[in-house]
Amino acid sequence: MDLKSLESRLNASVDRIGIWWLIGAAVATIALWQIPYGDYILYPFSILATWFHEMGHGLAAILLGGNFRQLQIFPDGSGVAQYSGRFGPIGIAFVAAAGPMGPPIAGAMLILASRSFKIASLSLKILGGFLLFSVLIWVRSLFGIVAILLLGLIILGIGLKANRSFQGFSIQFLGVQACISTYHQLDYLFTRTAGPLGLSDTGQIQRQLFLPYWFWGGLMAIASLVILVQSLRIAYKQ
Repeated sequence: MDLKSLESRLNASVDRIGIWWLIGAAVATIALWQIPYGDYILYPFSILATWFHEMGHGLAAILLGGNFRQLQIFPDGSGVAQYSGRFGPIGIAFVAAAGPMGPPIAGAMLILASRSFKIASLSLKILGGFLLFSVLIWVRSLFGIVAILLLGLIILGIGLKANRSFQGFSIQFLGVQACISTYHQLDYLFTRTAGPLGLSDTGQIQRQLFLPYWFWGGLMAIASLVILVQSLRIAYKQ
């Protein structure tokens, strides 16, 4: 190996965020689950996971040629996306599934982005900017406007002002939070109805594709785990 190649590899190694950062983020999450009021500390990340969930519905509707009308998020951490369009049974099921699958897919993208400090910093800026953009275009509940506006400003501020070590930890912590949110609220996947909102996402899929809601809930839980594992494998295969 010549000197230039060795220098290039060393520079790439220095700029890479190690897996220990990710392990630290996961340990911090587990520890917060165990301590009193830990859920309150994680509350902002639950709101962010709800945003990922509802944005998944809305963006899927747009992808299929429909309209994403508005997004509402409430203080209890729940949310609802209002959209319209002529999708057909498979399209309706796809839009319904895009909600629960939104957080793990977003989390996987953040984990993949954490391979280098440069991409991590850029991803934080993009995420913060898109949160603020969503407030202008789709978020319509008062609580949602305030919460998403604050989250967007904080994440954007980290991307612009924080040192790269804090940026690296932040994006991996956000990625872990998004991925595991599926399992923190696993009961929702195995619920047919969602109170006054009517059918749950898995209940909606059951209506369109006939197999029972618990089958689709189990399938999405497995898919979320596969996405997490594969994102980790790709991000840290070296």
